[in-house]
Amino acid sequence: MTRSPVSREATWGTLMCVAALASATTASAQGKRPMSWVDAQYMRNAGGAEVSPDGKQVLYTLTTPDWKEATSQSDIFVVDVDRGLASTKQLTFTTAKNEAQPRWAPTGGWFVFLSNREAPAAQGGQQQLFLMRADGGEARRITAATAGVSTFEFTRDGQWLIYRSGRSNEEQLYALPVASLAKGTPLDSLTPTQLTKHATGVGTWRLSPDSRRIYFTTADSVDADEKARRDKKFTVDVRNAEVPVAALWAFDIASRSETRLTKDATQAVSGFTISPDGRWIGFNATPNDRYKRNVTEEGIYADVYLLDTQDNSVERLTKNEETSESALSFSPDSKTIAFSASDDMTRFNMKNRRVYLRDVSAKGQAFRKIGDYDGDHSVNFWSPDGRTIYFSTGAKATTQLFSLDVASGKTTQLTNVDGVLSVSFEEDSKRYLINYQDPTTPPAVFTVSSLDAVKNRSSWVQLTDANPWVREQLSLGETSEYTWTSKDGKKVGGVLIKPVGYQPGKKYPLLVAIHGGPAAADLLSFNGGYGAQTYAGKGWVVLMPNYRGSTNYGEAHKVGIVGNYFPPGYNDIMTGVDALIGQGLVDSTKMGVLGWSAGGHWSNWIVTHTNRFKAISSGAGTSNWISMYAQSDMQRNRQHYLGDKLPYDDFEAYWRQSPIRYIRAAKTPTMIHVVEGDPRVPSPQSVELHMGLKRVGVPTELFMYPGSSHGIPDARNRLLKSTAEMAWMDYYVLGSGKKFSWRDVLQTLEDPKAEKKVEIKGP
Repeated sequence: MTRSPVSREATWGTLMCVAALASATTASAQGKRPMSWVDAQYMRNAGGAEVSPDGKQVLYTLTTPDWKEATSQSDIFVVDVDRGLASTKQLTFTTAKNEAQPRWAPTGGWFVFLSNREAPAAQGGQQQLFLMRADGGEARRITAATAGVSTFEFTRDGQWLIYRSGRSNEEQLYALPVASLAKGTPLDSLTPTQLTKHATGVGTWRLSPDSRRIYFTTADSVDADEKARRDKKFTVDVRNAEVPVAALWAFDIASRSETRLTKDATQAVSGFTISPDGRWIGFNATPNDRYKRNVTEEGIYADVYLLDTQDNSVERLTKNEETSESALSFSPDSKTIAFSASDDMTRFNMKNRRVYLRDVSAKGQAFRKIGDYDGDHSVNFWSPDGRTIYFSTGAKATTQLFSLDVASGKTTQLTNVDGVLSVSFEEDSKRYLINYQDPTTPPAVFTVSSLDAVKNRSSWVQLTDANPWVREQLSLGETSEYTWTSKDGKKVGGVLIKPVGYQPGKKYPLLVAIHGGPAAADLLSFNGGYGAQTYAGKGWVVLMPNYRGSTNYGEAHKVGIVGNYFPPGYNDIMTGVDALIGQGLVDSTKMGVLGWSAGGHWSNWIVTHTNRFKAISSGAGTSNWISMYAQSDMQRNRQHYLGDKLPYDDFEAYWRQSPIRYIRAAKTPTMIHVVEGDPRVPSPQSVELHMGLKRVGVPTELFMYPGSSHGIPDARNRLLKSTAEMAWMDYYVLGSGKKFSWRDVLQTLEDPKAEKKVEIKGP
């Protein structure tokens, strides 16, 4: 394996020394240390795995964050699929630039990738295409696009490398002959051929399987005044503004001609897939309604269509309101079509998703619904004979691979891992890629050559190991699935992390970390939610409850809060706490709660309904459902949860389930975090809670983070949130006597006086 460059060794040495200073917990007998907040900021990420045409090698990118500089940098690696990690070779070594999206040439042996390695300082983010051999050597630039390159793809016949370039709303497609690239033609002799000259540019595009056509979506028109007014600083945003319809087009490579395929101006195409034989195109389209398009809930208004490329006829496959369908999937022989959608497509609901399928030629006939697992079904990939559909979905605190028999509709669980996995099938190489993580294994990529091997954990060949230092240097808390009985007798599960150095019989402080969603679940993944291992390293027990409303425990569990949002989940959480106290693991006088999004909702309900906790940290939580209904970018699911009436028709239903109504009962010191421009749970919800707590005399702090996303967008402020949050817990739960200080975060950017260098090996 390769060793990281010296400059990165120094960076990592600084990191490890800072992390060691920040940790107050004694290292384990093996010389390992607990995890720190800074460690989480330096987790490297391997992504973009690309299998070679012969199935023998895999390219991938490795992204390395630089905490001190608030940047990250990516390089390309190659690994042999038979030998795995031992064969890993680093191919690029840029220190301040990035490489991305490596793609093998159809004949293998060399590949093309995007990089900003030669971009001038004024255009630091602009990317061009580069070519490199898989056995190493220098990369050479093969494009000089004025506006850079955004996306690219090889034609399957191996003749052309096609790429997209241009300014926004003006991007066009260009082609380079693969033969010229393969023989090393220099950049100044490579003349790209401009393929498209579409007036409104080319949006999403895909090549047909026979390499003769390019399908793309684009807007019908571009509003020149809209662009001009923004250029002239008239930058007001109009909510739900009218925008041109997007249509599906076909470009014939040989004749250089283009044809508009969708002509219904009442529908806007939002995405499409192409059948393996190239004859059929499945697309999703949304009504041309300003209140149904370009909104977060657009999917519930879209429908699925099927286009026959022989005569451009279009068949509408679904026609419903307030239920979403996935993209259309085709069987390998192109004779069967399938999509996933709710078990009941007649109305908005949160029932399990099933698979709907039909013969592609059975125009106008009904779809057959299949799937009998008590969980969500989807179409990830098909067996080569088209008889089986495979998908990954949640199974309690894990994610497993399932098969769905097309003929019988029977669902079978194929794997049984104590972790989280997703599986993909690479059609050309016939290999399976497995993305996997568990409580002691950071995310990694594995491969096998058969489906039976996917089921056998010992047969997996590991391809990436982005963070070997985790097992070499960190001592982690024992993580397991935990179950208990709720107040109404229902079984509830979740994830439990014991403190590092746990001693049986000793009582520990408890942190209840509540996941968002609520239609989600905490899993047996690495580091859990909210950096749970850092709390475990500081001597906390961490409970991550999959309370009523969570997925992975069956449909009844998921919809168990509809019409009565908080009480069932609240009882699940509190009985989980009681179970831990009852078995002598937790000190009932030292407990805290935190959560984000739906986890913040429940944190706000807890602060207004019990005084059993010593501290609470609420992130992006609702306080008043009435006001949040209009403030948020999502309405329909909240309406469903709260009784299925509009707030204007039943204010009491929304008010009864609003934490702020019960603010007079609040006593627990509560820290509040929110992104100022959060569209999902807008910051006025946090401001309202903060004001209420202040007015009733409860200690409170409100941290408002810059940005316009539902999560904190930048690494600096994510670490700040975690550090301040833990200081809040330490002060009010553990009685540390020390509140949060800016020194706690500033010191992570300072070089220690005596730097201990640590060699970090390559993946």
